[in-house]
Amino acid sequence: MEMVERHLMQAAEALQRTIGKIEAGEFGEAGAAIHAGRTLQAVFQAIFDERTRVEKLRKHVTGTIGTSALDLHAARDEIGRRLACLRDAGAG
Repeated sequence: MEMVERHLMQAAEALQRTIGKIEAGEFGEAGAAIHAGRTLQAVFQAIFDERTRVEKLRKHVTGTIGTSALDLHAARDEIGRRLACLRDAGAG
């Protein structure tokens, strides 16, 4: 993440310098502004993609699926109920 933040800051600073030159009437830097803008866009996309991956991993680790979480207590109760049914069926 540190590398992404560093690239973000560098691209933002380059864009700021270029905009300053354009505002001062130096239009030779317009191509640099386009490049810096594209770089910023790529960095933001990388941050967004990484955030999505982290969120998916967090949901996987915590057992969250969709909008609901796994209810481990209910699962344990259901397993106990089914085992009791098997014990009762085997005793007959």
